[in-house]
Amino acid sequence: MEGARLGRWLVLGSLLTLLLLRAEGYPVKITYLTEAVAKGAVCLDGSPPAYHFSQGFGAGVNNWLVFFEGGGWCSSVADCLARRDTRLGSSKYMTKELSFSGIFSNKQNYNPDFYNWNKVKVRYCDGSSYTGDVEAVNPKTNLHFRGARIFRAVIDNLMSRGMNNAQNAILAGCSAGGLGAILNCDRFRSLIPAKTKVKCFADAGYFINAKTVSGTSQIEQVYSQVVATHDSAKNLPTSCTSRMKPGLVSPGIGIALGILSALLYCTLLTDDPGTKMAVLLPTKRDLTNSDTNIHPECCVRFLAGQKYPGARCR
Repeated sequence: MEGARLGRWLVLGSLLTLLLLRAEGYPVKITYLTEAVAKGAVCLDGSPPAYHFSQGFGAGVNNWLVFFEGGGWCSSVADCLARRDTRLGSSKYMTKELSFSGIFSNKQNYNPDFYNWNKVKVRYCDGSSYTGDVEAVNPKTNLHFRGARIFRAVIDNLMSRGMNNAQNAILAGCSAGGLGAILNCDRFRSLIPAKTKVKCFADAGYFINAKTVSGTSQIEQVYSQVVATHDSAKNLPTSCTSRMKPGLVSPGIGIALGILSALLYCTLLTDDPGTKMAVLLPTKRDLTNSDTNIHPECCVRFLAGQKYPGARCR
């Protein structure tokens, strides 16, 4: 009885949340970068990259939030073929209109910090966290590995739309897009005018290289395959690749980088991709495991890499 009642409340809460987001959100149409095709900046299937753009206004007219969508990786030709004819591999299958809400909202009471900024959501269709660049295209698969070119084409296009006059610019992303924000942070800084204040922000995009419960280095293996398939090494930060293998890249960024840690993923800690992912909740200086199944190495590896003063695992 109690379980059924709780279930009804959860459903009701979800419906109310959706209604709130619908009331807050506003529709933003898709923009296709058809001119990028001539530069080879295309999705896996060769279609043009795309984004959704909401123009800034008032005091925010020269401020920009550029957010890169996530959606996992494809680490082999077979893997990339499986997503080529979906929204994660082709702009032909992308939703033509998105509802902007939350950090994209244009209402001050919902989004006091960014409501009047120029806001861009870049659609994800390359499978490499915007780092791949392979010139050759196999006619048998028609796969294009061009994530890095997509990143450059998007930024160049936004510069022509006014980002060249930006006072503030934030490069952000979630999951695979968050990793893209980390890996392209310095590149973003180099493409933006020197007078612009630049920050980068990754939401759930920092993947810790902890071993699985059986002792294998799953995350290293998977990401190394991504790097090899997409020839990403040449587009990864040299501050990382000069000191470690491309499959082990971690933040080595020269400018301010924020990593959202309210729900920090310790991914691929089991050998079965279908099992529950482990999550840490480092919301205090004392980091604790949020679940008895959490691999303790997550906490140790994260602190070792980030060097939080006074923080410890327990």
